[in-house]
Amino acid sequence: MPNSQAIDIFYDQPMWKSIRAHGWQLQQCDDCSEYRYPPAPNCPRCLSLKSTWKPISGKGKILSWVVFHRQYFENFPPPYNSVAVQLQEGPIVVSNLVGEEPKGNWIGRNVEVTYAEDPAIGTVPKVRLVK
Repeated sequence: MPNSQAIDIFYDQPMWKSIRAHGWQLQQCDDCSEYRYPPAPNCPRCLSLKSTWKPISGKGKILSWVVFHRQYFENFPPPYNSVAVQLQEGPIVVSNLVGEEPKGNWIGRNVEVTYAEDPAIGTVPKVRLVK
């Protein structure tokens, strides 16, 4: 039986390929239509093993945010932000807000996915405010 790391790599490869192509896709359950994030072998809602990779709208709302003033990773010099975004399709993802930071509370702000190159890991999805 393969180890869990090998399984995780297998299930997320189509997602990372779509991100590198600037067209983020997630698994959608063929039985109940639930979107899966992170990618997984079965649906967390109905446990179906059937799914299809589908493009997402790239739109969402900020649920939570934080600005870090301490450096935890070499490629993230402080200060930097981290946002929890609920995608229009339902899943919650964590990313960084790029562009001008909003004044006051960020919660509920509309965002859209954009893509950036990270020297350590390649193309990554980020979000920016919708004007």
